[in-house]
Amino acid sequence: MKVGVIMGGISSEREVSLKTGQEMINHLDRSRYEAIPIVIDRRADLIAQVQQAGIDLALLALHGRYGEDGTVQGALETLGIPYTGSGVLASSLCMNKQLSKMLLRAAGVHTPAGLCWQGMDDYDPQAVEQLGYPVIVKPNAGGSSIGIRLVHHEMELLPAVREACSLDQAILIEPYMKGTELTCSIVDGEVLPMIGIRPAHSEWFDYKAKYEIDGAEEKVIQLPPVIERRVRETALVSFRLLQCKVYARVDMILYQDVPYVLEVNTLPGMTAGSLLPKSAAAAGMTFAQLLDRIIAASLHERTQEWGMVQYA
Repeated sequence: MKVGVIMGGISSEREVSLKTGQEMINHLDRSRYEAIPIVIDRRADLIAQVQQAGIDLALLALHGRYGEDGTVQGALETLGIPYTGSGVLASSLCMNKQLSKMLLRAAGVHTPAGLCWQGMDDYDPQAVEQLGYPVIVKPNAGGSSIGIRLVHHEMELLPAVREACSLDQAILIEPYMKGTELTCSIVDGEVLPMIGIRPAHSEWFDYKAKYEIDGAEEKVIQLPPVIERRVRETALVSFRLLQCKVYARVDMILYQDVPYVLEVNTLPGMTAGSLLPKSAAAAGMTFAQLLDRIIAASLHERTQEWGMVQYA
């Protein structure tokens, strides 16, 4: 099978995407797949490169805008090329943190409450004061903790808001909940072992903690059975409610034994140090087996959606 590993892109997460793509290429089973790197530098690159490569499947290694937000998925559907992961709707929903949080909250899923500002015109320090410091300021769309700041007092607020607004039209301001950071990876309907996260040099799981060597301690977390069941159920409910398919990662804060969903990632990082491969390894899966499972489940999903002839 000719598998096009689509990576790069135009978002602020380009470098992470390139690492994800290279790691996928390194681990694809060469007896089953012919890996074809497809590096996107501009929006216009995708269709021409995919058609020229003549691929059977697009293995998506993109992150952020124009990759994780449904636009690339829609283009591939137009071309009739199967792709990995969630479809257009779920990708778009999960990329919009505010909208996905509204849906989760309406379904009874706990998620931090806060403010959503549409640019600098909405800047209102008094509203943040009422929310209570410290707060987290983040772009509404985006990932890898890029543009996210922990703000302890009003003096830090304006620079943080300006930075977030430079990356997105809408920004979120949420109370900082000091609890246990954890993530639940779901592959083909199965919740993999949960990973607990403890940053080594920062108060929260920021970009440096995610991608620097020894930036954080990330290991399988053991929770009391009742709480573990609550976390697993929250992850599955979130996955299904937002209509995710094949695989995703649900990031949470466990605060006073209650899981609060921070976001759902439809194309989570797959670098050597990423959380999803660590969860898979804890479940006894190699990276190659994880990719096999994602590819098989994605082909089945696209077959169901499109009525296509399934690959052997």
